[in-house]
Formats: sequence, C-alpha cells, structure tokens
Amino acid sequence: MASHHAGARRDQAVRAAVEQGLLSPTDPSGQIVALLDTAGIRASAAALVSAFAAVTDAPVLHAFAVKACPLVPVLRLLHDCGLGAEVASPGELALARAAGVPPSRTVLDSPAKTPAELRQALALGVAVNADNMQELARIDALVASAPTASPVGLRVNPQIGAGTIGALSTATATSKFGVALRDEGAREAVVQAYLDRPWMRRLHTHTGSQGIPLALMAEGVAAAHELAEEINAKAGRQQIDTLDIGGGLPVNFASDEETPTYAEYAGLLAATAPGLLDGRYGLVTEFGRSLLAKHGTILARVEYTKTSGARPIAVTHAGVQVATRTVYDPVSWPLRVLAYDSEGRPRGGEEIVQDVAGPACFTGDMLTTARPLPLLRPDDIVAVPDTGAYYFAHHYAYNSLPRPAVHGFTADDEGAIAFSTVREAQNLDEIVAEAGGDRADALLS
Repeated sequence: MASHHAGARRDQAVRAAVEQGLLSPTDPSGQIVALLDTAGIRASAAALVSAFAAVTDAPVLHAFAVKACPLVPVLRLLHDCGLGAEVASPGELALARAAGVPPSRTVLDSPAKTPAELRQALALGVAVNADNMQELARIDALVASAPTASPVGLRVNPQIGAGTIGALSTATATSKFGVALRDEGAREAVVQAYLDRPWMRRLHTHTGSQGIPLALMAEGVAAAHELAEEINAKAGRQQIDTLDIGGGLPVNFASDEETPTYAEYAGLLAATAPGLLDGRYGLVTEFGRSLLAKHGTILARVEYTKTSGARPIAVTHAGVQVATRTVYDPVSWPLRVLAYDSEGRPRGGEEIVQDVAGPACFTGDMLTTARPLPLLRPDDIVAVPDTGAYYFAHHYAYNSLPRPAVHGFTADDEGAIAFSTVREAQNLDEIVAEAGGDRADALLS
C-alpha cells in the first residue's frame, strides 16, 4: 500500500513539475530537476524508529549517514523526525551543524581524521569512533589536555566476508576500515585498549551496505556484541554501554516496493544477538541510503531521439552528472526509467526496446540500454526513481554540466502538489567561478 501511494505521489509530482514550470523546454535550468518526497522520507524515519523500539527498551540514536544525501534541508527534516547525524568529514559536520543537529546527536566516523578534526569534535561533545590504534593514541593526548564530554569508541572489523559489490563491502579480510579482529593478536590488543581506557564506553562496527545480505549484517553485529561482552567481563563491570552497529540496509531498486524493511532487520538482530537488545546496551545506528533512496526522483527532458544499429535512442539531460554510479557500474547499480509525455502524464503504448542516454560526451553515458519502454519522443520526460541517496545530491561536473535544482514536494488530500526549493540550480556564472574564473591570468606570469 505504501509503495502504491508513493508511486501515485510521484506521478502527481511529475505532472505538477511541468504545470508549475520546474521542468520546461524554454528554461535553461528546466531541462533536469530532482524531486524529494517529503512524506516518504518522514515515513521511512518513522519506520526505522518504531522497528528498533519494538525490540529494545534501551535508548537508540538513529544517526543519518550524511554522506547519503548531504543537503541541509534534508538533515533538518530528519532531525525534526527525531534522527541525528553521522558525519565523516569537516564538511559533513558543518552541514549537520547548519541543519541544527546538536553535537549530542552527532557521530564522527572516518578512517583519516586529522588532529584538528578530532580536537573540534571533542570540544563540541560529538561522539567519536576511532578507526585504528594510532588514532586512539591521538585521542589519548587530546583527552589528557582537554577533558571532553564526547563518547568515544573504537571501530572493529569482524572480517566476516563480502557482499555482491566489493567496493562497498566493509567487513572483508583486508578492509581499510577499523581494527581487523581476526588478524594475529588484534583481538587481544582491542580488549587491552579498553582496559587501559576506562573512559572509553562505546564499540563500533559497520558491516552493511548495498549488496550485503541481512544475515551477514546481523553476523557482524553479533560479533561486535560478543566482543563487548568479553571486554565487560574482563573489566569486571559494564564498561561498554553503547554499541554503534552502523547502517547499510540494502535498497530494492527493481520496483517501488520498500524491501527489506527495518522491522525485518531488527527482528533478525533480536534472533541473532538477543543479548544486545535486552536493555543493557544503548544503540547507535547509521542508516543512510535506505532512508532516502526511494524518495528521490530525477526528471529530465528528452532532447532528441534517433536510431543507431536499428535501436531507438532517446538523448536526455540526465546522465553521468547525476547518476554517476549507474553510468560507470551499471551491473551493480541498475536504475529504473519511467516514461512520461511532454505534459507529465505517464506514457502508454507498446513497449519498444530502446536506449536512454545522457548528455555527456562519452559513449558510456547511458541511464539504461536495451530497455523496453513506450517509445520516447522529443520533449517527453524520463523519470529516474530511487535516486534520493548517492545520486543527484552528489554532482559530478563532467563537461561542466550544472548541478540541477532539488525540490521537495508534498501532496494534499486532493492530490495538489506544493514544491519547496532545497537547492537552486547551478548557473553558468557559478560554474565559471568554481573553475577559477576570477584568476584567468594566474598561469601567465
């Protein structure tokens, strides 16, 4: 039912984007826009909170992974829904602060934190997950020189294996993240690190991401829980009181159905590591893609249509600049493409196998190839759903193509759509400025 409503809202929003001039053949910034379904985002946040509330009475901080959609209004909306922020750079921390997310609801993760980053986080009271023993030594010195209210933990890699996308698998034998628990002497070193630092109260792991099965995610969390129990037993008290179990719930890109669900994952955790949820441990989660992906849609005009090798090709204004992962790795990141006419109505008719291409000047700039769709025509609109995370918010400036405008939308009971601008479209002056336009003579001296 929820996916049906989401699809209906999307259809209404496409039509409204045309009627209200957000997508227009005569406006230079109206060739491509991105839409965010506010109601859908709120529903996903509520589903996450309720799923974990159903399996534990302990406090849970759901810290949205800012990397998934680094837009301040999005972070503010999620904060309003009761979520915090997980940040992995000074830029992401600045975005979270601009959105009003308090330090007490912010978590800093990164494998390459500088002393300045650590000093700022500890001064603010942001939770810090150290990635390795060298970083932990830096934190020791900083804590000794200036006491902090920041909760501190250490990230461990349970080394339990990879999913279907190697580049996103964080718990392999040679992952760059965390302390590798199965390496010789590593587990003992981690235990001793905690015993030497009675003020260190958190433990962090992150196994999930796209392509990682839920069972493997749960296995990684269970390994961290087992380690926490060992440390607490050797400390003779509950030194570790909070486990940061990361995020990484996979997303279904094949249809509007939202699977797997947070409730399924929380239930699996309850079965796999029941002691984690008995109330003794607070939790932190770091979900990103699963909160936003299904609620974002790229809309782009079809500029030309032609035939090559007897196969129709629709050339659109959406390509590598907004769908970078799909263009460079279409097998791992296939996206759906939906066809609408020039007035924003779903296009019907016989489906014809055709390509949908982007505007960039290289052959591989394709949204999809050999896809059955109603035959597209110039000035039609293609919609690319499931792009609310790691797509249009992460602009890739190939060919100096501009960043598209991003608009949130809401629908009233009669289906009327109201838009609010999240980010303005980038103009040509801004492109020139980013390219050193005020330093044109810099290399002539």
